Amino acid sequence: MACHIRLATVDDAAEISRVVLSALHESNARDYAPETIARVARSFTSDRVAASIAERQVFVALESGRPVGTASRDGAVVRAVFVAPDAQRGGTGRALMAAVERAAEEAGVAALTLQSSLTAVGFYDRLGYRAVRETLHGEERTIVMAKRLVPGEADRRS
Repeated sequence: MACHIRLATVDDAAEISRVVLSALHESNARDYAPETIARVARSFTSDRVAASIAERQVFVALESGRPVGTASRDGAVVRAVFVAPDAQRGGTGRALMAAVERAAEEAGVAALTLQSSLTAVGFYDRLGYRAVRETLHGEERTIVMAKRLVPGEADRRS
């Protein structure tokens, strides 16, 4: 099913929180201990999501009006890319990343970085992101990945 991507509003915070928490508990739980999932989940309460929406560019993916995914951009850094488990592998993550990359290009960002969970490394690799280094946050192991963006049409004509 096709999804619609738009900028999130504070009114989306509770549903975005629901999407993130379900992805953490169902998808990421395969690669991380329950304590790590619980710690990361505390960063995605409705209030914390609302604060993120006020601070950075947050996108929400909708299917039939229902939020099924989110991704955000904070300058040249991609943050918090999550797709509801029942919507995974249907193109929602790819559409969200395309929206983030388009917004970055429009803002003049030449390259993006992100911290990938172990769960999502293959996904980002297929989108052209390459591992730069591994980081540890307590027991949470993440992979820092980067991608150089292709200049827009206007840049190629100059």
